[in-house]
Amino acid sequence: MSGAPPQAVRLKGMTAAVEARSIMAPQISGQQVGSLTITKLVPSGTRVKRGDVLVEFDRQAQLRDSIDKQAQSDTENEKVVEEQAKEAAARAKDETEIKQAEGSLAKAKLEMEKVELLSRIDAEKAQEDLDEAQATLAQLKETFDLKRKAAQASIRILEIQRDRTRETMLHSQANSALMEIHAPIDGIVVFNTIWKQGNMGEVQEGDQVRPGVPFMQVVDPAIMEVHVPVNQVDLPSLKLGQKAHVRLDAYSDLVFPGQLESIDPMGRPGDFSSKLRKFSATFSIQGHDPRLMPDLSAAVDVDAASAMSAGSGSK
Repeated sequence: MSGAPPQAVRLKGMTAAVEARSIMAPQISGQQVGSLTITKLVPSGTRVKRGDVLVEFDRQAQLRDSIDKQAQSDTENEKVVEEQAKEAAARAKDETEIKQAEGSLAKAKLEMEKVELLSRIDAEKAQEDLDEAQATLAQLKETFDLKRKAAQASIRILEIQRDRTRETMLHSQANSALMEIHAPIDGIVVFNTIWKQGNMGEVQEGDQVRPGVPFMQVVDPAIMEVHVPVNQVDLPSLKLGQKAHVRLDAYSDLVFPGQLESIDPMGRPGDFSSKLRKFSATFSIQGHDPRLMPDLSAAVDVDAASAMSAGSGSK
C-alpha cells in the first residue's frame, strides 16, 4: 500500500479579489438619517477608473439645510457687525465725554489757582466745581471699562451663535459632497447582497440604504484567489507552495492553475464535532478571464504528489 499513488484532494470555496475596496453608504455628520435614497448607480460589472462616479444619493435634504444655515449665518453675522458698530459709536461717545470731563477738571483747577483772589462764596463754589469734576471723571473712567467688557461679552455671544451656525452649514456642505461616491481604485464594480426593504438583494436606483452599510465593492480582477475551508483530516495532505487546479462551478470550461499560499494555523471547531477542526486556506489563481469574478463558487483540485515535492523542497 505504501507504493500507491497519493490521491488528489478536492476543496470547495469562493473566489475573491486580492485587491478590493468596500463602498459604504456615507455616514452623515451631525444629522440623524434613517436611510439614503440612491439616485444614480453604475451597473454591476462596470469597469471603472479611479475617481469615476460610482453612486449618487439624494442630497436635497443636505442642500436645503446648507442654504438655510447659510441664510441664518448671514443674518447672525449682520447682528455681529451691527453690535460692533453700536459698540464703536458708544466707545467714541464715552471717550468724548471723558475728554470733556478732563477739560472741565483742568478748568476747575485753574479756577482754584486764583482762589485767593476770589470772594469766600466764589472760592467755595470753585472747590465744589473741582470736586464735582474729579468725581465725574473718575466715574466715567470706571464705567468706561465696564461698558467695554459688557459690550465685548454681548458681541462674543453673537459670534459664538454665528460660528456654530456656520459650522453646521459647513457640515451640511460636507454631507452634500459625501452624497457622491467615487471609485477609490481602478477595477470592476461588484454589488453586495444586502438586506433591503424586507428582502435580501442587490441595490438599484431608487432603493434606500442605511448609512454605513457596505453595498458595493470595486475589485481589481487582475489578481484573484480562492478561500476554502479545509477539514482537519485533509490538512496533512496540504503544503505551502502546493500546485492545484481551480475550476469555476458556473463555467465548467474554465480551469486555472493555482498554488497554496497560506493556511490559517488556528482553525475553528468543525460543524459536527468540536474535536475535528476546520482551517481556512488561500490558493492564488494564475491567469485571467473576464468571467473570473469575486464571490463565485469554485472547486480546487490539489495534487497530493505536488505536496510531496513542495514538502521536500522546503527542507
